[in-house]
Amino acid sequence: MIKTNAMRLLSAAGISYTVKEYTVDESDLSALHAAESLDIPVEQVFKTLVLQGASGAYIVCCVSAVTELDLKKTSKAAGEKSVALIPMKELYPLTGYVRGGCSPIGMKKRFPVFIDETARLFDAIGISAGERGAQIVISPGSLAAFLSAQFADLTV
Repeated sequence: MIKTNAMRLLSAAGISYTVKEYTVDESDLSALHAAESLDIPVEQVFKTLVLQGASGAYIVCCVSAVTELDLKKTSKAAGEKSVALIPMKELYPLTGYVRGGCSPIGMKKRFPVFIDETARLFDAIGISAGERGAQIVISPGSLAAFLSAQFADLTV
């Protein structure tokens, strides 16, 4: 696999991570599928979701594959009246990433990032490497520090 932008950025910053690859199933692009394919505990694989607040600002959330985002908790964490997932057709033009390969690292623009607080329960979590079929395994603390992310209670 070639290095993705997310990997290059982490390497340039001197942040330790590993990469795990898996075979992509176009009919199942979920983080759950990635976890099962990589034999990583599913609660340690985090999906990246992009939302827009009532103010028009975009935010990025990373939550475990086994959880569901709570929009009320997320809007509170982001200081927004409300938030909603962006339409899928807006994902690539906004972030430079496609569904199933969206990483919180290396988006076209920097957006505020929120990581579900459960990530701190683990020594390492998996996030998309910015390409379908690859996961970056990284310390949640290192990820948060690199992204200037906040840990928050984001899930149901």
